[in-house]
Amino acid sequence: MGSLPATDVPATTRARKAAVGINLGCGPLARAGWINCDWRDLPGVDLICDITRGIALAEDHADFIAAIHFLQDLAYPQIVPALLELRRVLKPGGVLRLAVPDLDNAIRAYLDHDAGYFYVPDQHARSVGAKMVAQIIWYGSVRTPCNFEFVEESLACAGFRDIKRCAFGVTRSKYPVLASLDNRERESLFVEAAK
Repeated sequence: MGSLPATDVPATTRARKAAVGINLGCGPLARAGWINCDWRDLPGVDLICDITRGIALAEDHADFIAAIHFLQDLAYPQIVPALLELRRVLKPGGVLRLAVPDLDNAIRAYLDHDAGYFYVPDQHARSVGAKMVAQIIWYGSVRTPCNFEFVEESLACAGFRDIKRCAFGVTRSKYPVLASLDNRERESLFVEAAK
């Protein structure tokens, strides 16, 4: 007698499938256990893609996506279409975690004359105001500065729900690994949203 097809096996006896996570914009920080995506062909990158042209993955493919210090490098008109593409790739109930440099933190540091907040070395900018500008645009790579209100509205426009600010290294999702890619705590805003 043959074995039953997987669909006829009780759920309690089926092996659990591992959750699928995407590390979007991974750069040189590819991580084991993730689908590492970047627009450059770097060691460890599993999928080379330009988010503005779409991701070569099926609809409802991933349980979660981490896009750490990625969104701010897109031009303003590309933000919502990119978020729509990420939402397409997420499974229903899937979670997106974003980290972006927090414009509000930079403004507070500027108003407090806190030069130590900024990562920009004195040889590149000496005054607090010059450091703030260099950091906000990060030497020209940042195309869209972000704060929570902007990220929240952009996510809502793309159809995400349950949009919440999160602490560094802490996820509100059922996937603890989702916050493991966090970095640059001092300057970053962390946001999660569900499909």
